[in-house]
Amino acid sequence: MAAPQTVQRGIVKSVLSGDAVIIRGQPKGGPPPEKQLNLSNIVAPKMARRANPNVEASVETKDEPYAWEAREFLRKMVVGKEICFTVEYKVPGTGREYGCLYVGKDPQTGKNVTEALVNEGLVEVRRGGIKPSDDQAKLCDLEDTAKSNSKGKWAADAQSHVRDVAWTLENPRNFVDAHHNKPVKAIVEHVRDGCTLRAFLLPSFQYITVMLSGIKCPMFKREGDKEVAEPFADQAKFFVESRLLQRDVEIIMEGVSNQNILGTVIHPNGNITEFLLQEGFARCVDWSMGVVTTGAEKLRSAEKAAKEKRLRIWKDYTPSQASIAITEKQFTGKVIEINNADRLVIKTPENQIKEVTLSSIRPPRMTDDGGPKDNTKRIRPLYDVPYMFEAREFLRKKLIGKKVNVSVDYIRPGSDGYPERTCATVTIGGINVAEALVSKGFVTVVRYRADDDQRSAHYDELLAAEARAQKNAKGLHSKKEVPIHRVADLSGDTNKARQFLPFLQRAGRSDAIVEFTASGSRVRLYLPKETCLITFLLAGISCPRVPRSLPSGTTEGEPFGEEALSFTKELCMQREVEVEVENIDKAGNFIGWLFVDGVNLSVALVKEGLSKVHFTAERSQYYHTLVSAEEEAKKEKIKMWANYEEPKDIVVVEEAERNVNYKDVVVTEVGEEMKFYAQHVETGPHLEKMMEELRTEMTDTPPLQGAYTPRKGDLCAAKFVDEEWYRARVEKVSGNQANVLYVDYGNREVIPAARLAALPSSFHSLPIQAHEYQLAFITVPEDPEAKKDAQEAFLKDVLNQQLALNVEYKNQGQDMVIILTSDKNTDIGLGLVKDGLVMVETRREKRLQKLVNDYKKAQEAAKNARLNLWQYGDFTADDAVEFGYKR
Repeated sequence: MAAPQTVQRGIVKSVLSGDAVIIRGQPKGGPPPEKQLNLSNIVAPKMARRANPNVEASVETKDEPYAWEAREFLRKMVVGKEICFTVEYKVPGTGREYGCLYVGKDPQTGKNVTEALVNEGLVEVRRGGIKPSDDQAKLCDLEDTAKSNSKGKWAADAQSHVRDVAWTLENPRNFVDAHHNKPVKAIVEHVRDGCTLRAFLLPSFQYITVMLSGIKCPMFKREGDKEVAEPFADQAKFFVESRLLQRDVEIIMEGVSNQNILGTVIHPNGNITEFLLQEGFARCVDWSMGVVTTGAEKLRSAEKAAKEKRLRIWKDYTPSQASIAITEKQFTGKVIEINNADRLVIKTPENQIKEVTLSSIRPPRMTDDGGPKDNTKRIRPLYDVPYMFEAREFLRKKLIGKKVNVSVDYIRPGSDGYPERTCATVTIGGINVAEALVSKGFVTVVRYRADDDQRSAHYDELLAAEARAQKNAKGLHSKKEVPIHRVADLSGDTNKARQFLPFLQRAGRSDAIVEFTASGSRVRLYLPKETCLITFLLAGISCPRVPRSLPSGTTEGEPFGEEALSFTKELCMQREVEVEVENIDKAGNFIGWLFVDGVNLSVALVKEGLSKVHFTAERSQYYHTLVSAEEEAKKEKIKMWANYEEPKDIVVVEEAERNVNYKDVVVTEVGEEMKFYAQHVETGPHLEKMMEELRTEMTDTPPLQGAYTPRKGDLCAAKFVDEEWYRARVEKVSGNQANVLYVDYGNREVIPAARLAALPSSFHSLPIQAHEYQLAFITVPEDPEAKKDAQEAFLKDVLNQQLALNVEYKNQGQDMVIILTSDKNTDIGLGLVKDGLVMVETRREKRLQKLVNDYKKAQEAAKNARLNLWQYGDFTADDAVEFGYKR
């Protein structure tokens, strides 16, 4: 009589096929022991196997009919459930055990798994042996019934029940994109470690390897022929096996790492990734956290809880402490400046200026293209570092002048010469500014050590944004050529600035971006259309100077200089403005008017009591507006006018001796030493009539070419370049060339004698119309460059202009005059003195003293302002020729 079989109990870990299972015991301080049990008296259809690349002649096999159905029937019946079993025999040599399996704790009451399989026609009964036992006989009867009912493998269409298994993925990236964020049903077939598993996707039977997104568990490392487990690697693997192996799950495919898929596995009880983190079996990793779609904050929270409890891998965890305490965690303010692509200057409602750095991002860096380096070239990061300009412009357009919310994440202590930095998350309208930058591909996300908690509170959103930017090949992640910004810097280059001046003058108002403010009236502009940088000085005002650091030391600033700088900086720093260029100074700085949102900055500074109206504004169309603003500031006694007292009116009586008889003239030609030719307006109609008659005469009776022989002093007719005839006086004859003066306009020319003709006598009677004059009270500097500047300014002011002229005195027969604008409000000569372009000549006549004093006061003002001739101070005491001065 056979000995009674011992009943054993366990839990089914997995099902290998329709007739074989892996059984494990209950865990006690670690993963429990396992054993394989094959069901006796039956044979199940063989499952498909993939080819083993490490074994020669290994080939892929397909399912036998109903192999998958048999495996699935058994899996759903027993996996993860408590069972009892008996071992009927053990094969010598291989040690393989065969027996009977029951669902439940008692063979008498439990369901016989073998009989259930046979009854469904999913396995075949072994019919060998001399005399079958009672159990075998019962199995044969069940099989006969299944055959008669055409069940399972005994059905007529059994051959169609064969899976088409895809063991490999040709293009993982395309496969993930096709299923992105869509849960796909699957069965987990193998657990390699706590964060890596293999599964069949249903119903396609695509076999994939999945690495859990956002985490890393302890691994198994191979050392020689041995596989060595890291601490808690076995426990992490068992934790996943006991919950997922051969369970129905859903997989969300989120990314690709090499040929493996990054994803999240969802069990009916929840996300296995969260459970691993909660139990201290895994840690969050940044490199794959960016692709997580199920809520990265949940994973961080689960990890944080495990750290606080010091579970498993965190048993020795010590939280990193902020090295510097954060005094103000959150605040709001207005963005007034952006430095590079990651630092903002913010003004709070309490008028505090704070600089914050966007947390956990890294701005673009200069790339090394491998070519020879030009050490003489000055690097301008904003324009030369790829995508730095695009990043700065993105922030400038979105943030400058806007109110933002700031949440301080951590404070980075100063090191290696770099100052301490407040790192924060900045939002506007609910949008994380750093995340927007990352998603555009303008910056990258900083990677931290696993134990470094000093990072952005929205770090995972930054990683996700970077993953999207990489996938879409945006910005720094693009394979296209990087954008190049060729920007000409005209600052300090006088020659280039002079060449560029006419273009800006003709352009009228030009668009610009304020890149830097040096003082209240001096800014650095970028002109996008012209792609150049210029230094720009506000016209029409005198603004207090700010302190300056020089090699010789720091120069003191003037009162309200810092306030003026702050006002200009807040109003226009990095704003889009419009400029009207009028002129340049000797240093190559452009002078003109700047408008912010239609507001004239010069007027705004004067109105705020931070600047005074400069006399050069008198010739500007904005002069009256500036004067009104200054009068208003004086009346309100604000800033620099706080102690202002209205001057007492002084009545000045014009001396009777000075002869005042203004004549209206039109200046037709300007010569050297402030000499010029002018036509009297009152005789203009006579000149026009005479010119018309002369041209008619010369057309009707054209002169015979070469018939006239010019002589010095002759009044003749000369054909100008416009092919019209004019009256001219011969000043010199040299061979076939003649030097002539056009007596009605004052211009001179050297022309061939053949272009001269005798002037009919009827045109001699009208007096010469171009009268020569010279500016009174003026001494022109001897320095060629200074003389040229004065001459150009004078020419610009008077040529072809109708002016009012008064003869003040004669000098060696030359009429010395002052000339005023047509409205008689502006003295042209006095304007040149005020600009520091010319010097004042001392006159002793009593009748002229008031005029001379006015000119001398203007000269002193120019000296004090260090304008043009006076930029190096008062040189007149030196008698030095190099200063362009002569007594």
